[in-house]
Amino acid sequence: MNKRNFIRGILYAFLTLLAITCLIPFAMMIINSTRSNTEIVRGFSIIPGKSLIENYKNMMYHMDVSDGVFKGIWLGYKNSFIIAVSVTVLSGYFSALTAYGFFAYEFKGKKVLFILILLMMMVPSQLGLLGFFELNKALKTLDTYIPLIIPSIATPFTVFFMRQYLVSTMHPALIEAARIDGAGEIAIFHKIILPIMMPAIATMSIFTFIGAWNNYLVPLVVIFSPEKYPLPVLMGYLKGGKVAENLGSMYLAISMSVAPIIIAFMFLSKYIISSISAGSVKE
Repeated sequence: MNKRNFIRGILYAFLTLLAITCLIPFAMMIINSTRSNTEIVRGFSIIPGKSLIENYKNMMYHMDVSDGVFKGIWLGYKNSFIIAVSVTVLSGYFSALTAYGFFAYEFKGKKVLFILILLMMMVPSQLGLLGFFELNKALKTLDTYIPLIIPSIATPFTVFFMRQYLVSTMHPALIEAARIDGAGEIAIFHKIILPIMMPAIATMSIFTFIGAWNNYLVPLVVIFSPEKYPLPVLMGYLKGGKVAENLGSMYLAISMSVAPIIIAFMFLSKYIISSISAGSVKE
């Protein structure tokens, strides 16, 4: 074995160990969701318990109260899916459209607008929460999903990322050739630009979906009706409830809440590498 292969083996072993270490908290969460309170208090075990069905029944019982405020964790799932999917689809499309505008067109104030986008990326969103609340109060959109979906249509970082992706992968001559052939601007965007930008859109869709799914603060401020709560708010609301008395039920609820994120990442993670490496072979 030469020195290069030895170093590569050490590096792979380290990365494998690092990956296993990162997966331990998820394994603990999933295994504890199958164990009883007594077993969890005893300490961690790699052997799953036999209390999964009991934990599920207990969780659903305390999340389906008689006055109709909650209808189980599936209500939170439905609300979160409505918000996360809407934000992801709209953000992917309109952010790509905005990025294409910055890339393909020259107009007055273009540089100023782009600098403004960069500045907006540096401002924490929490600073504008009070003004955001007052604005939605004036527009009478409180206690609806509009404040959670519409402002996320074209976020600064997504637009910046997609614009940089176009700069690194797209040659302006391709757009000019399409215009010479008689293609309209809308057709160019949908038939040429969108297919080329799919790796970038898929990459940002992962982070957009995760951000929308895990969004806790804004829904907590603008949503008042419990039946409209997304899953993170519902989970936080129940932390102080009776379901917290059963640790297995809490672990199960948390496991169910992160499952869609893990699934989305598994199916779309390959696009992260392809989009990050875009432009590395550009001539």
